[in-house]
Amino acid sequence: MTWPTWGNERTRIAAALRNHAQPLPGIANQQALETLAMQFVASLRRERYYQLVQRKRISPDRADPNHPSFDAERAVAYHVQRDNFDEAAWLIFLMTHFARPADTGWLRLRDVYGKLGQGTWDWATVTANPGSFTAWLAANWQNVRGKFGNHRKYESLRPDASRPMSRVVEGYIRWIGLQGHASFFGNIVRHAGNDPHRIFDALYQDLPIPTFGRLAKFDYLSLIGRYGIAPITAGSAYLNGATGPAAGARLLFDGVRNGPSTNRHLQAQLDALDIELGVGMTVMEDALCNWQKSPMTFVHYKG
Repeated sequence: MTWPTWGNERTRIAAALRNHAQPLPGIANQQALETLAMQFVASLRRERYYQLVQRKRISPDRADPNHPSFDAERAVAYHVQRDNFDEAAWLIFLMTHFARPADTGWLRLRDVYGKLGQGTWDWATVTANPGSFTAWLAANWQNVRGKFGNHRKYESLRPDASRPMSRVVEGYIRWIGLQGHASFFGNIVRHAGNDPHRIFDALYQDLPIPTFGRLAKFDYLSLIGRYGIAPITAGSAYLNGATGPAAGARLLFDGVRNGPSTNRHLQAQLDALDIELGVGMTVMEDALCNWQKSPMTFVHYKG
Protein backbone atom coordinates (compact mmCIF):
# COMPACT_ATOMS: atom_id res chain seq x y z
CA MET A 1 0.00 0.00 0.00
CA THR A 2 2.68 2.47 -1.08
CA TRP A 3 0.58 4.78 -3.28
CA PRO A 4 0.06 7.72 -2.87
CA THR A 5 3.46 8.91 -1.64
CA TRP A 6 2.60 12.33 -0.24
CA GLY A 7 3.54 11.22 3.26
CA ASN A 8 3.50 14.64 4.92
CA GLU A 9 0.10 15.53 3.48
CA ARG A 10 -1.32 12.16 4.46
CA THR A 11 -0.02 12.65 8.01
CA ARG A 12 -1.52 16.16 8.18
CA ILE A 13 -4.93 14.98 6.98
CA ALA A 14 -4.95 11.95 9.27
CA ALA A 15 -4.15 14.19 12.24
CA ALA A 16 -6.88 16.66 11.30
CA LEU A 17 -9.42 13.83 11.01
CA ARG A 18 -8.31 12.31 14.31
CA ASN A 19 -8.46 15.66 16.14
CA HIS A 20 -11.69 16.95 14.59
CA ALA A 21 -13.87 18.77 17.11
CA GLN A 22 -16.73 16.30 16.69
CA PRO A 23 -16.27 12.51 16.87
CA LEU A 24 -16.18 10.79 13.48
CA PRO A 25 -17.66 7.30 14.06
CA GLY A 26 -16.71 6.02 10.60
CA ILE A 27 -12.99 6.31 11.33
CA ALA A 28 -12.91 5.14 14.94
CA ASN A 29 -10.86 2.26 13.58
CA GLN A 30 -7.29 3.38 12.84
CA GLN A 31 -7.20 1.49 9.56
CA ALA A 32 -10.34 3.25 8.36
CA LEU A 33 -8.80 6.60 9.30
CA GLU A 34 -5.59 5.85 7.40
CA THR A 35 -7.54 4.63 4.37
CA LEU A 36 -9.65 7.79 4.26
CA ALA A 37 -6.55 9.96 4.60
CA MET A 38 -5.01 8.18 1.63
CA GLN A 39 -8.15 8.68 -0.43
CA PHE A 40 -7.97 12.40 0.33
CA VAL A 41 -4.37 12.42 -0.86
CA ALA A 42 -5.31 10.47 -4.00
CA SER A 43 -8.00 13.05 -4.79
CA LEU A 44 -5.58 15.90 -4.16
CA ARG A 45 -3.09 14.26 -6.50
CA ARG A 46 -5.74 14.14 -9.23
CA GLU A 47 -6.30 17.87 -8.81
CA ARG A 48 -2.55 18.41 -8.93
CA TYR A 49 -2.37 16.40 -12.16
CA TYR A 50 -4.66 18.87 -13.94
CA GLN A 51 -2.51 21.76 -12.74
CA LEU A 52 0.70 20.13 -13.99
CA VAL A 53 -0.82 19.29 -17.37
CA GLN A 54 -1.67 22.94 -17.94
CA ARG A 55 1.80 24.22 -17.04
CA LYS A 56 3.50 22.40 -19.90
CA ARG A 57 3.41 23.31 -23.54
CA ILE A 58 1.14 20.82 -25.29
CA SER A 59 1.92 19.33 -28.68
CA PRO A 60 -0.86 19.69 -31.29
CA ASP A 61 -0.72 15.90 -31.72
CA ARG A 62 -2.20 15.58 -28.26
CA ALA A 63 -5.30 17.44 -29.45
CA ASP A 64 -5.73 15.47 -32.68
CA PRO A 65 -8.19 12.59 -32.10
CA ASN A 66 -6.79 10.78 -35.13
CA HIS A 67 -3.20 10.85 -33.89
CA PRO A 68 -1.85 8.03 -31.68
CA SER A 69 -0.73 10.61 -29.10
CA PHE A 70 -4.22 12.03 -28.54
CA ASP A 71 -5.00 12.62 -24.89
CA ALA A 72 -8.29 14.23 -23.90
CA GLU A 73 -7.03 16.02 -20.78
CA ARG A 74 -4.04 17.46 -22.62
CA ALA A 75 -6.22 18.31 -25.63
CA VAL A 76 -8.33 20.56 -23.40
CA ALA A 77 -5.17 22.22 -22.06
CA TYR A 78 -3.87 22.67 -25.62
CA HIS A 79 -6.98 24.60 -26.64
CA VAL A 80 -7.03 26.66 -23.44
CA GLN A 81 -3.41 27.67 -24.06
CA ARG A 82 -4.54 29.03 -27.43
CA ASP A 83 -7.60 30.79 -26.00
CA ASN A 84 -9.85 28.43 -27.95
CA PHE A 85 -12.33 28.11 -25.13
CA ASP A 86 -15.10 26.83 -27.36
CA GLU A 87 -13.13 23.75 -28.33
CA ALA A 88 -11.81 23.22 -24.81
CA ALA A 89 -15.28 23.34 -23.25
CA TRP A 90 -16.78 21.22 -26.06
CA LEU A 91 -14.19 18.54 -25.32
CA ILE A 92 -15.03 18.74 -21.61
CA PHE A 93 -18.67 18.18 -22.49
CA LEU A 94 -17.72 15.13 -24.59
CA MET A 95 -15.47 13.82 -21.82
CA THR A 96 -18.36 14.11 -19.38
CA HIS A 97 -20.85 12.51 -21.74
CA PHE A 98 -18.67 9.49 -22.54
CA ALA A 99 -16.73 9.25 -19.26
CA ARG A 100 -13.57 7.16 -19.19
CA PRO A 101 -13.75 3.43 -18.49
CA ALA A 102 -10.56 1.97 -17.07
CA ASP A 103 -10.18 -0.64 -19.82
CA THR A 104 -10.84 1.28 -23.07
CA GLY A 105 -10.00 4.81 -21.92
CA TRP A 106 -11.02 7.60 -24.29
CA LEU A 107 -11.42 5.27 -27.31
CA ARG A 108 -15.14 5.94 -27.73
CA LEU A 109 -14.60 9.70 -27.48
CA ARG A 110 -11.76 9.50 -30.01
CA ASP A 111 -13.82 7.58 -32.55
CA VAL A 112 -16.75 9.99 -32.40
CA TYR A 113 -14.76 13.22 -32.04
CA GLY A 114 -12.37 12.09 -34.80
CA LYS A 115 -15.08 10.95 -37.24
CA LEU A 116 -13.59 7.46 -37.28
CA GLY A 117 -10.40 8.84 -38.78
CA GLN A 118 -12.06 11.10 -41.33
CA GLY A 119 -11.81 14.52 -39.69
CA THR A 120 -13.00 16.12 -36.47
CA TRP A 121 -16.42 16.88 -35.08
CA ASP A 122 -15.20 20.10 -33.52
CA TRP A 123 -17.42 22.76 -32.00
CA ALA A 124 -17.50 24.95 -35.11
CA THR A 125 -18.46 22.05 -37.39
CA VAL A 126 -21.17 20.64 -35.15
CA THR A 127 -22.78 23.98 -34.32
CA ALA A 128 -22.77 25.01 -37.99
CA ASN A 129 -24.85 21.96 -38.88
CA PRO A 130 -25.99 19.77 -35.97
CA GLY A 131 -28.04 17.69 -38.39
CA SER A 132 -24.92 16.52 -40.17
CA PHE A 133 -23.51 15.22 -36.89
CA THR A 134 -26.77 13.42 -36.13
CA ALA A 135 -26.81 11.84 -39.60
CA TRP A 136 -23.17 10.75 -39.33
CA LEU A 137 -23.76 9.18 -35.94
CA ALA A 138 -26.83 7.33 -37.20
CA ALA A 139 -24.82 5.92 -40.09
CA ASN A 140 -21.68 5.07 -38.16
CA TRP A 141 -22.57 4.31 -34.54
CA GLN A 142 -22.02 0.57 -34.92
CA ASN A 143 -18.41 1.17 -35.99
CA VAL A 144 -17.54 3.21 -32.91
CA ARG A 145 -15.26 1.29 -30.57
CA GLY A 146 -14.83 1.45 -26.82
CA LYS A 147 -17.65 1.98 -24.37
CA PHE A 148 -19.16 4.48 -22.00
CA GLY A 149 -17.70 4.93 -18.54
CA ASN A 150 -19.28 3.18 -15.58
CA HIS A 151 -21.27 6.20 -14.46
CA ARG A 152 -22.64 6.67 -18.01
CA LYS A 153 -23.52 3.04 -18.68
CA TYR A 154 -27.14 3.85 -19.55
CA GLU A 155 -26.14 6.06 -22.47
CA SER A 156 -26.30 4.80 -26.05
CA LEU A 157 -25.16 5.78 -29.54
CA ARG A 158 -28.13 4.05 -31.13
CA PRO A 159 -30.22 6.66 -32.94
CA ASP A 160 -33.49 5.07 -31.74
CA ALA A 161 -32.38 4.78 -28.10
CA SER A 162 -34.35 6.45 -25.33
CA ARG A 163 -31.25 8.57 -24.56
CA PRO A 164 -29.66 9.22 -27.97
CA MET A 165 -26.46 11.24 -28.08
CA SER A 166 -27.88 13.55 -30.76
CA ARG A 167 -30.47 14.85 -28.29
CA VAL A 168 -27.80 15.46 -25.66
CA VAL A 169 -25.62 17.39 -28.12
CA GLU A 170 -28.55 19.49 -29.32
CA GLY A 171 -29.45 20.31 -25.72
CA TYR A 172 -25.89 21.37 -24.97
CA ILE A 173 -25.72 23.64 -28.01
CA ARG A 174 -29.02 25.29 -27.05
CA TRP A 175 -27.75 25.88 -23.53
CA ILE A 176 -24.44 27.46 -24.53
CA GLY A 177 -25.80 29.31 -27.56
CA LEU A 178 -24.14 30.07 -30.86
CA GLN A 179 -22.19 33.01 -29.42
CA GLY A 180 -20.02 30.45 -27.68
CA HIS A 181 -18.74 29.52 -24.27
CA ALA A 182 -16.86 32.73 -23.44
CA SER A 183 -20.01 34.78 -23.92
CA PHE A 184 -22.18 32.26 -22.08
CA PHE A 185 -19.95 31.95 -19.02
CA GLY A 186 -19.29 35.69 -19.02
CA ASN A 187 -23.03 36.37 -18.78
CA ILE A 188 -23.41 33.92 -15.89
CA VAL A 189 -20.54 35.58 -14.01
CA ARG A 190 -22.11 39.02 -14.46
CA HIS A 191 -25.44 37.80 -13.12
CA ALA A 192 -24.16 35.59 -10.28
CA GLY A 193 -21.39 37.87 -9.01
CA ASN A 194 -17.74 37.22 -8.27
CA ASP A 195 -18.08 34.35 -5.79
CA PRO A 196 -16.78 31.14 -7.46
CA HIS A 197 -19.15 29.06 -5.31
CA ARG A 198 -22.21 31.09 -6.31
CA ILE A 199 -21.29 30.96 -9.99
CA PHE A 200 -20.80 27.18 -9.80
CA ASP A 201 -24.17 26.80 -8.11
CA ALA A 202 -25.93 29.03 -10.64
CA LEU A 203 -24.57 26.88 -13.45
CA TYR A 204 -25.38 23.64 -11.62
CA GLN A 205 -28.98 24.67 -11.06
CA ASP A 206 -29.35 25.90 -14.65
CA LEU A 207 -27.70 23.03 -16.54
CA PRO A 208 -30.57 21.49 -18.55
CA ILE A 209 -28.80 18.76 -20.55
CA PRO A 210 -30.88 15.61 -20.96
CA THR A 211 -29.26 12.64 -19.18
CA PHE A 212 -26.93 14.89 -17.16
CA GLY A 213 -27.81 14.01 -13.61
CA ARG A 214 -26.16 15.13 -10.43
CA LEU A 215 -22.78 13.48 -11.08
CA ALA A 216 -22.44 14.54 -14.72
CA LYS A 217 -23.26 18.15 -13.85
CA PHE A 218 -20.79 18.13 -10.98
CA ASP A 219 -18.03 16.56 -13.12
CA TYR A 220 -18.59 18.87 -16.10
CA LEU A 221 -18.54 22.04 -14.02
CA SER A 222 -15.57 20.87 -11.96
CA LEU A 223 -13.57 20.41 -15.17
CA ILE A 224 -14.66 23.81 -16.46
CA GLY A 225 -13.27 25.28 -13.24
CA ARG A 226 -10.07 23.19 -13.24
CA TYR A 227 -9.12 24.48 -16.67
CA GLY A 228 -9.99 28.08 -15.87
CA ILE A 229 -12.66 28.34 -18.54
CA ALA A 230 -14.91 29.92 -15.92
CA PRO A 231 -13.95 31.16 -12.42
CA ILE A 232 -15.89 28.49 -10.55
CA THR A 233 -15.36 25.92 -7.82
CA ALA A 234 -17.82 23.76 -5.91
CA GLY A 235 -18.85 25.14 -2.55
CA SER A 236 -21.07 22.15 -1.83
CA ALA A 237 -20.82 18.38 -2.25
CA TYR A 238 -24.32 18.43 -3.83
CA LEU A 239 -25.51 15.43 -1.85
CA ASN A 240 -29.10 15.57 -3.12
CA GLY A 241 -29.29 12.79 -5.67
CA ALA A 242 -25.82 11.54 -4.78
CA THR A 243 -25.14 7.88 -4.02
CA GLY A 244 -21.44 7.27 -3.28
CA PRO A 245 -20.58 10.70 -1.77
CA ALA A 246 -23.71 10.69 0.42
CA ALA A 247 -23.01 7.13 1.56
CA GLY A 248 -19.42 8.15 2.34
CA ALA A 249 -20.54 11.17 4.34
CA ARG A 250 -23.04 9.11 6.35
CA LEU A 251 -20.45 6.41 6.94
CA LEU A 252 -18.05 9.04 8.25
CA PHE A 253 -20.46 11.03 10.42
CA ASP A 254 -23.10 8.41 11.35
CA GLY A 255 -20.93 5.29 11.28
CA VAL A 256 -23.11 3.53 8.67
CA ARG A 257 -23.79 4.19 4.98
CA ASN A 258 -27.53 4.50 5.50
CA GLY A 259 -27.33 6.66 8.62
CA PRO A 260 -30.09 9.05 9.71
CA SER A 261 -28.41 12.40 8.98
CA THR A 262 -30.12 14.64 6.45
CA ASN A 263 -28.18 15.93 3.46
CA ARG A 264 -28.35 19.45 4.87
CA HIS A 265 -26.86 18.31 8.17
CA LEU A 266 -24.18 16.31 6.37
CA GLN A 267 -23.21 19.33 4.28
CA ALA A 268 -22.88 21.45 7.42
CA GLN A 269 -20.61 18.80 8.90
CA LEU A 270 -18.55 18.67 5.69
CA ASP A 271 -18.17 22.45 5.78
CA ALA A 272 -16.93 22.30 9.37
CA LEU A 273 -14.52 19.46 8.57
CA ASP A 274 -13.10 21.29 5.57
CA ILE A 275 -12.20 24.26 7.73
CA GLU A 276 -9.60 21.94 9.22
CA LEU A 277 -8.71 19.89 6.12
CA GLY A 278 -8.67 22.76 3.60
CA VAL A 279 -9.16 20.46 0.60
CA GLY A 280 -12.33 21.90 -0.95
CA MET A 281 -15.62 20.24 -1.82
CA THR A 282 -14.46 18.71 -5.10
CA VAL A 283 -11.79 16.71 -3.28
CA MET A 284 -14.14 16.03 -0.36
CA GLU A 285 -16.81 14.60 -2.66
CA ASP A 286 -14.35 12.44 -4.59
CA ALA A 287 -12.50 11.10 -1.57
CA LEU A 288 -15.63 10.15 0.38
CA CYS A 289 -17.16 8.46 -2.65
CA ASN A 290 -14.08 6.32 -3.19
CA TRP A 291 -13.48 5.63 0.50
CA GLN A 292 -16.94 4.21 1.16
CA LYS A 293 -16.38 1.56 -1.53
CA SER A 294 -13.48 0.11 0.46
CA PRO A 295 -13.26 1.82 3.87
CA MET A 296 -10.60 -0.45 5.35
CA THR A 297 -8.25 -0.97 2.42
CA PHE A 298 -6.95 1.70 0.06
CA VAL A 299 -7.92 1.16 -3.58
CA HIS A 300 -6.72 3.49 -6.31
CA TYR A 301 -9.84 4.26 -8.37
CA LYS A 302 -8.98 5.63 -11.80
CA GLY A 303 -12.30 5.59 -13.65
